[in-house]
Amino acid sequence: MAKTNTRLELNWIGKENRPRLEPRILIEDPEKSYHAKFRWETNRQDTKNAKPTEENNRGDLTAKSDSPNFFDNRLIFGDNLLALKALEQEFTGKIKCIYIDPPYNTGSAFTHYDDGVEHSLWLSLMRDRLEILRRLLAEDGSIWVSIDDNEQAYLRVLMDELFGRPNFVATVIWNHSVQAKGYSGKFSVHHNYILVYRRSDNFCLKDLPREEHHNVNYSNPDNDPRGPWRSSDVRNSLVRQNLMYDITTPSGKIIRHPPKGWRFSRKTFEEELAVGKIV
Repeated sequence: MAKTNTRLELNWIGKENRPRLEPRILIEDPEKSYHAKFRWETNRQDTKNAKPTEENNRGDLTAKSDSPNFFDNRLIFGDNLLALKALEQEFTGKIKCIYIDPPYNTGSAFTHYDDGVEHSLWLSLMRDRLEILRRLLAEDGSIWVSIDDNEQAYLRVLMDELFGRPNFVATVIWNHSVQAKGYSGKFSVHHNYILVYRRSDNFCLKDLPREEHHNVNYSNPDNDPRGPWRSSDVRNSLVRQNLMYDITTPSGKIIRHPPKGWRFSRKTFEEELAVGKIV
């Protein structure tokens, strides 16, 4: 009996094919690493007549040190899929923020394939890496993936499948150039995207610190202890039948609802009234 798929997902040629990945470790290159020298000099202080050898001057990156910043940064050379696999043992569930800038699949990387296979190869490449990256994320972590128009729509559906659609946070659009490209009969595109996903609903965006110039449109004529404030229009710009109700101000005055209704529900109004935001 054929298996019935009960969820929405993206299918492509070769989706069922997955690379066989064995556990990996990262090997430190003493010629390029400050850490190897630091470790040997530290050990030399504790061991009389210590000499640098191949054994103590080279090792995997799980070596310990009393320095809290011993391995604060790492530059990894090699296949990125194998490198990610090597990070799993130490960092699964620990990474707060991941940013990646993957190939945009503009055609240059797969010029000898037709379009159908080209997109499938790219999707498999991204799927295999995103699965590991998801496991590396902490419960309150997030991943930011840069992409352009060429694969943005496919990547969004793929990440919905891997991270869960409720964990989509936002699509950030950023300008990468201002100079017109001069393509005849085409749009001159000057933006790319960053897709932001969270690991779970424990993720929380922190507000930027408020600075003085942010208060230019605020004042505090009544010396409110909560600080500067400003009045705002609470009328709805669209007709909302469920938001049409009369309100009573703190002074006891009854105000009829505007023709299109209020911007907030009665419950929200009562909450705002209770904390003194309605005057």
